[in-house]
Amino acid sequence: PSPPGPARIIAQMNQKGGVGKTTTTVNLAAGLALLGRRVLIVDLDPQAHATLHLGADPGGGAGGEGGSAAARSVYDLLLDSDDNPQAAIIQVAPNLALIPSETDLAAAEAELGAADERHRRLARALAPLAASFDAILIDCPPSLGLLTINGLAAANEVLIPMQAHFLALQGVGKLLETVKLVRAGINPGLTVSGVVLCMHDAQSTHAQEVVADLEAFFDAARTQDVPWRSARVFRPPIRRNIKLAECPSFGKTIFDYAPGAPGALDYRALAEAFAATTPSTAPSPLMTVPLPAAPGGQCPSGQTEVIITPAAQSLNTPPAPAEAPS
Repeated sequence: PSPPGPARIIAQMNQKGGVGKTTTTVNLAAGLALLGRRVLIVDLDPQAHATLHLGADPGGGAGGEGGSAAARSVYDLLLDSDDNPQAAIIQVAPNLALIPSETDLAAAEAELGAADERHRRLARALAPLAASFDAILIDCPPSLGLLTINGLAAANEVLIPMQAHFLALQGVGKLLETVKLVRAGINPGLTVSGVVLCMHDAQSTHAQEVVADLEAFFDAARTQDVPWRSARVFRPPIRRNIKLAECPSFGKTIFDYAPGAPGALDYRALAEAFAATTPSTAPSPLMTVPLPAAPGGQCPSGQTEVIITPAAQSLNTPPAPAEAPS
């Protein structure tokens, strides 16, 4: 059964494109729906990739089999604070709904530039829906503009999909700094749940080093008053799998397109791990977070040797209180 209480609102955020953000938003949401959670995806990206992934038409129609058109999109909800958010919802599968995006959303930042409460438009639109869902996943655009700020203002958690590359590791520092600023000025309840590793190669020494550096940084923040003090690297990582790249062209999630593929197994296990974590079960200071192994035993937890590389030294040095990695 679904847990009681208002929805967990999770912003999927990464300013770098092509890291698996939309793939994770759609398939993690679908995995949670298979577990019996009532899930809503909010496509906040003008590219409308999550909308297309689920077979819906960014112009307001439906492209998937059996789909139904929404009278509104997230663009309408942002521009008109009196619009009905229920009119923007498309039911795409049992327990899985979508508020679609459209290309006009690219103009929203300019149109909202002088508007009142411009940072809280999405939060206001989602407030009436929180009691109807167990989880609301927001697919933020790959930038740190007004749309992403709206996503962070509406959320209570941030999830960062990323690849285990050194430059991506440095980008996490900028993301965390943005989250800290939003929490200080707009959304005091915002926290970072952690990182999802996408297109992961567990056999790569470089990937092992990056993951070790990231975990060491999160461990060092356990006693600090920062939004990521309870963050963790979620297991299992999502292995590189061509089926994950193919399924959007059919308007399907990985569970509908290739339920036996490694991508489906990984996202199902990730959904189970994520569903088991709630704000009440976040790790206390200095607590080691137990993480399940990936399917097939390819990415066991707790067995990676911590290797400090000169290039990643900045994330292994414990930062000053309330500071993100440089």
